[in-house]
Amino acid sequence: MKAFGKILGLLLLGLLLIIIGLGFALTHLFDPNDYKDEIQQLARDKANLELQLKGDIGWSLFPWLGLELTDATLASASSPDKPFADLRQIGLSVRVLPLLRKEVQMSDIRVDGLNLTLQRDKQGHGNWEDVGQPAKPTTSAAEPGSAPAPTDNNQQPAEEGGQPLKLDIDSLTVSNSRVDYHDEQSGQQFSAEGIELSTGAIREGADIPVKLLAFLGTNQPVLRAKTELEGLLRFDRSLKRYQLQDLKLAGEASGEPLNGKTLTFSSQGQLLLDQSAQVAEWTGIKLSANQLRALGEVKLRDLDKSAKLEGSLSVAQVNLREFLDGIGVALPAMRDQGTLGRFELSTRLSGTPSSVAFDDLALKLDDSSFSGKLAVNDFAKQALRLQLKGDKLDLDRYLPPQDKDASAGAARKNEVKQTVAAAGKSGTTPLPDAPTQQAWSSAQLLPLEQLRKLDVQASLGIGQLIVSKLPIDNANFKATAKGGLLSLQEARGELYGGEFSATSQLDARPAIPVLTARKQLKRIPVEKLLEAQGEKAPVRGKLDLSADIRTQGNSQKAWVDALNGTADFSLNDGVLVDANVEQQLCQGIATLNRKSLSGEPRSKDTPFEELHGSLKFTNGVASNPDLKARIPGLTVNGHGDVDLRVLGLDYRVGIVIEGDKTAMPDPACQVNERYVGIEWPLRCRGPLELGAKACRLDKDGLAKVASKLAGAKLSEKIEEKLGDKVSPELKDALKGLFNR
Repeated sequence: MKAFGKILGLLLLGLLLIIIGLGFALTHLFDPNDYKDEIQQLARDKANLELQLKGDIGWSLFPWLGLELTDATLASASSPDKPFADLRQIGLSVRVLPLLRKEVQMSDIRVDGLNLTLQRDKQGHGNWEDVGQPAKPTTSAAEPGSAPAPTDNNQQPAEEGGQPLKLDIDSLTVSNSRVDYHDEQSGQQFSAEGIELSTGAIREGADIPVKLLAFLGTNQPVLRAKTELEGLLRFDRSLKRYQLQDLKLAGEASGEPLNGKTLTFSSQGQLLLDQSAQVAEWTGIKLSANQLRALGEVKLRDLDKSAKLEGSLSVAQVNLREFLDGIGVALPAMRDQGTLGRFELSTRLSGTPSSVAFDDLALKLDDSSFSGKLAVNDFAKQALRLQLKGDKLDLDRYLPPQDKDASAGAARKNEVKQTVAAAGKSGTTPLPDAPTQQAWSSAQLLPLEQLRKLDVQASLGIGQLIVSKLPIDNANFKATAKGGLLSLQEARGELYGGEFSATSQLDARPAIPVLTARKQLKRIPVEKLLEAQGEKAPVRGKLDLSADIRTQGNSQKAWVDALNGTADFSLNDGVLVDANVEQQLCQGIATLNRKSLSGEPRSKDTPFEELHGSLKFTNGVASNPDLKARIPGLTVNGHGDVDLRVLGLDYRVGIVIEGDKTAMPDPACQVNERYVGIEWPLRCRGPLELGAKACRLDKDGLAKVASKLAGAKLSEKIEEKLGDKVSPELKDALKGLFNR
């Protein structure tokens, strides 16, 4: 028995020596370079690949099946003169005996100087797409009755239950390599150059250290980036599970989108692709981009269908203005250059390939905090959906600086200043001239092309909102935009103890946009509205207003020039500021009394109980035919126009004494009973800012009053002289004659 074992051992040793001897003989006596043509023809027939082997082929047979190629090019057999790859050197070797057990044990794989040039022509065909397909038969047609030649496609696939190959590779190294892609249809070009890839031992189910360095570039837009990636790769082919753990991606980018600035970025996390469960994840995300820092996670499920996105994102407080400037984003000028100094965000993410939603959104911007939801329902249509609630927002800080253009504003202010100086306070100066200078800017305000593309549904609630210097409490807005039609469905809030509501619509579809609006104001101090616009208030009081207006254009001037519509207004508990109503009345009475005022004219506010009327807007001019006001002891009636184009007024006002016997400011204008019920005429003309200072005694109207009073006095004398001596009909005829 021992002898048999010894003989068997010697036999195996002999066979091994023979195999080694044959391997030595093959590697030294057989030169694969003598078979380059056959190898190239085999690649052409089996893979439709034009392989050019310009360098030597080095090889070994046992115990390693080794191969080394130098200076090779690859092209599709259909375009052999246009190689899509060239290779300086590749070297690899495989242990022979483990192959019998379906195990691939390889030493280091080295690839040096690989250049891939991938092109897609104007028809959309790629120069690599034909590779891997067997060459078409050269015969034009098969002989009649002959059976079709067998092809690789007719071969039976390997049994699915077969044991897969086990990989065991010491390392993989790719150096000095480059990949270029060019699409002639779109003109886009992508490149990855200076590729350096190195790995540790590659074994299934084990952590594989991976390190990749590359320089990336595109031409639309021009962008260049240096990237470096590190991590631990782990895969299980039977479970179709792939992981990249402890991912670290860092680099720098510059180019046209950054306007000459440089973006330094980095990210970390754990990547997972589980094809059996159709799930992909990126967890433990840590992102940085210049000053910006963010945390989060992203999960995709149903990869084989319409993928669903879930996740979260949190952005730490950052100076948004500095960050945007650092990536080349030029912000528009704002009234407060300190805005966007603090930005912070946290949200849950959800989405599909065509949409994304930011749920449970918590946003902080400077001194404001918001919560709600933001979503893009359709990327292609830019369908934006917004629901936000905030504590406070000073919108004026973010608006463009106020226009100090002299073409309208400055010229008009100079005109008003001169008129005010000439008007004085006594009411004895000439009637001011009507203003002529345009009060509004012609600058284009609305980005019509962008507005026509909007698809928006938005609702916004803010506890305290400041806009145009108006402090609005409990502001609520709802708006929609679709196909160039923008609708403000609701705008309401509280203002200075009163309240307002409005609806409006902007039709940006025609070349000249059309704007309609309905507004209601209740118990809002009118002086606060005027003072917020930088104007001195000529009147105070609680304003109630209902308006329905229509206009068109794309500037302040165009809107005012085309303004049409109606409005009703009333002003309660009001005061005419620096009003000369009493002084004007006193001047008229003194004239009728044929006396001169003995005291200096004095100016004071004139209170009134109510003021109401209606307006009709016609191309920027508001006509008021029914102005009514009540002042203690007086009734004021008026009619006239307010020219909104130049902010000027032109009114005729009548003051009726109702019998109040309070002392007048001067003995020369003591009220006589004969003056009760008489309408005393005033004319008001000039800049709107003058208020009551624009009013003067209407001398033409006063002459009619004097004539009427003279007729009344003569009637009294007729009554006194004639008594009952004549008939009533004759007395009435005489009175009428003298009154005329």
